Parts: sequence; structure tokens; C-alpha cells
Amino acid sequence: MTVGAGGILVVLSGPSGVGKTAVSERLVKEDGIVRAITTTTRAPRGGEQDGVDYHFLDRTAFERQVAEGGFLEHAEVHGNLYGSPKDAIEKQCLSSRAVLLLIDVQGAELLRSGQVDMLTIFLEPPGEEELKRRIAARGDEDDDVIDLRLRNALSEIAEKNKYDHCIVNDDLEDCVEQIDSIIEAELRSRGQ
Repeated sequence: MTVGAGGILVVLSGPSGVGKTAVSERLVKEDGIVRAITTTTRAPRGGEQDGVDYHFLDRTAFERQVAEGGFLEHAEVHGNLYGSPKDAIEKQCLSSRAVLLLIDVQGAELLRSGQVDMLTIFLEPPGEEELKRRIAARGDEDDDVIDLRLRNALSEIAEKNKYDHCIVNDDLEDCVEQIDSIIEAELRSRGQ
């Protein structure tokens, strides 16, 4: 996918619990920044809405979209399938300055290998203990899932050097400000 005259695709990755959703919610308040709605087979968490937070599909419907080439990338994470719907993201890029795509390191690597034109930003937690606290604070997962997410987080953090930028999310407002500045600089460098 080449974005061309439209906006830029901004891949925002980081381990579970690092604050990708909170950061993206602040960024979309900026003019012309939108968030891509990804697709998953996991069950909605409390308060999540289909078509707003994710597109929730059963495994059969998801696999049908994979077979039809409907995703820029897709992967299995924590036992659930996740994917980035190609057509919807391309349309958003044409009508927005920047499209935030919140995906894990596997997804970002798949996009890199597909030579997708994108700006990549890795969100890093301020430390392992804080990350564990954030994951546990969600309150919707048992100790085994928390431990799995923490182990996965450490392996994801090892991939941060593959990203264009790495930001430590220890202060939400500062983190959002840094990412907004990176996006603006990228837009200027592309003449947009």
C-alpha cells in the first residue's frame, strides 16, 4: 500500500498495557488524525463497541476475510486473531492527515516486509514493574494471562530498535505531545 497524496499511516506499537489506546484517544482529538479500527476474534471487553473499538468477528468470518485478501496484515496474538482491514485504512489515509494503526510488533513487521509506506512509533513502558501494574489494573484477566502478557511484552520491547521512533510512556500528556510533534515533522517532510 502506498498512501500517495493522502495522509500518512502511523503505526503505533508497544506491549499490552503500555497505553496505546489512551495515547491514541488523545491524538485523535487533533485535527485530521483518526484511528484505524482493526478487526479481532477476541470477545469485547467491558464497554467496547463493535465498529468503534474493534470490528469483532468470529474466527470463521475472520478467516474468510484473510482468504479474500482483506487485511494489510493479520496475526494471532494471545490466542486471538487480529487484522488491519485494507480497504478501510486506505480510504482513511485519503481523507485524513494521519491514520493511527495500533498493532503489535508482529503486525508492524508484516507491514515492513510488505513495504507499506508508514511512520512507525514504539511506545515503551517506564519499567517492568509499572507495566505489570498496568496490565493487572485492567482487572479483566487472571494471573496466567497477566504473566503471558508480561512475557510477551518483554520480547516485544526487544524489537523497539526496528521502529522509526521510540517513546517512553511515563507521562501521558508528554508522550502525546512527543508523538504529535513526530507526526507533524513527518507531514512537513512530505510536503503535506
